[in-house]
Amino acid sequence: MNIVMQRLGRLALIVVLPTLLAACGYNTIPTKEEQARAAWADVQGQYQRRADLIPNLVETVRGYAAQERAVLTEVTQARASATQVQVNASTLTDPAQFQQFQAAQDRLSGVLGRLMMIQEAYPDLKSNQNFLALQSQLEGTENRISVARRDYNEAVRDYNTTLRTFPNVIWANTVHSGSKPMQLFQASAAAQSAPSVDFGTLAPPPGAAPGSPPPK
Repeated sequence: MNIVMQRLGRLALIVVLPTLLAACGYNTIPTKEEQARAAWADVQGQYQRRADLIPNLVETVRGYAAQERAVLTEVTQARASATQVQVNASTLTDPAQFQQFQAAQDRLSGVLGRLMMIQEAYPDLKSNQNFLALQSQLEGTENRISVARRDYNEAVRDYNTTLRTFPNVIWANTVHSGSKPMQLFQASAAAQSAPSVDFGTLAPPPGAAPGSPPPK
């Protein structure tokens, strides 16, 4: 009889224990951590989508504004730098690596803004269907990047708050001690103002008289 009762007691513990752990927040930290990592994966996916668009965009602009070598080169170099700096889910807690990633992506955003403004000096480029399609895709991707970054920040704030609040802070300091706060995207100074370019310094398109201003 005692053996039967002991077995029933063990069985009851096996059944009840997961419920008790869930009720006291044992699974909250890993759940929110995975949600934040999933949001980060979406951020990376959108940045990769943008990087994939850039080579075709650069070549299209080059076909109409080859003389804008400085901007074209800067975009290509910025893309290379942005794709080389990788921050995966396991390094989201490293401030230095995360800031390096964000800085590279923000720099690419800045030079892309300059590249897109070149169209104002080249009417043929501005009306080119391939350029218009790439421009539309880029604008859509930039919007998705903004949404993905916002969603990531919200998921990370929720996760980071969980690590500091009761009763989850108990688990954060014991069984989930390996779970560390993640980094947030911060608005860069460049993001607060629109990119600018002095069209007076742009070289005139082929065939224009020396010293003539860019076409309106």
